[in-house]
Amino acid sequence: MQINIMKHKKWYLIFSACLLVPGIISLAIFGLRLSIDFIGGSVFEFDFGQNVSKNEIQLRKVFSDQKIQIESIIYSGNKALIRTKPVEVSKDTELKAEISKSFKNAKQVSFETIGPSVGKETTRKALIALFTASIGIVLYIAYAFRNIPKPYASFRFGISAIIAMLHDAFVVIGVFSFLGKFFNVEVNALFITAVLTVIGFSVHDTIVVFDRIRENLGKLPKSVGFSDVVNFSIVETLNRSFATSLTVIIVLTSLLLLGGATIRDFILALVIGIISGTYSSIFTASPILVYWEEYINKKGR
Repeated sequence: MQINIMKHKKWYLIFSACLLVPGIISLAIFGLRLSIDFIGGSVFEFDFGQNVSKNEIQLRKVFSDQKIQIESIIYSGNKALIRTKPVEVSKDTELKAEISKSFKNAKQVSFETIGPSVGKETTRKALIALFTASIGIVLYIAYAFRNIPKPYASFRFGISAIIAMLHDAFVVIGVFSFLGKFFNVEVNALFITAVLTVIGFSVHDTIVVFDRIRENLGKLPKSVGFSDVVNFSIVETLNRSFATSLTVIIVLTSLLLLGGATIRDFILALVIGIISGTYSSIFTASPILVYWEEYINKKGR
């Protein structure tokens, strides 16, 4: 006896909404914590050899004496990550000398600076990349499903896939909005790469399911309802979808646990997006398509 996955399609969409709404609310209220890649500025990381959070007033005074405006300080053990307005490299040399005088055993771990104009250019290119990728995906899906049997329309398959794609992108962005607010996780240029990767994976997985639906629409008897065709197609591809996603998630989880801090947020975004993409390909895109086709059929009667 075949599993009737589409029987509970309403609950799948409700669950998807429950995943999306908190993230969208957080995004509207808190936004994203943008790194200097997007807004410009300088980031200093110092290892003080001891917990320096109790001496923050002294630390701020050193920066103030150097006429460097601090925007935020994040402490992690003996280290402090200090974010400021853009600072010249020559000024960093003077600052290191003053830090060494005020704090014994203090060492600079890293220094990075990006001008405001470079940050704006990065933001512009990131938005263009996201927009271009989305348009390209829409065009590809419209072409790939151009031979869908009548009375079904390829554009409905395409739009359903795009909705699932946007679902995954907003899940990742919403989670990082929360992380930025409560755990000071910043969104950098690598995050855009992660979102584009998630979009590609989501659409790829959805197309596999939709392509099997297209094939079965031509093979199964006309008396079989559209919902049953979709259900049959999902059951056929279920093992393949889960197996593919699971192998990717195992590799990414290993990198998340054992990889360096520089790629941790990038890997986390991929893990969240791929889990969401696996779910949405089956339990978001397909129910939307079924509801849409059922509505069109009722309207046509």
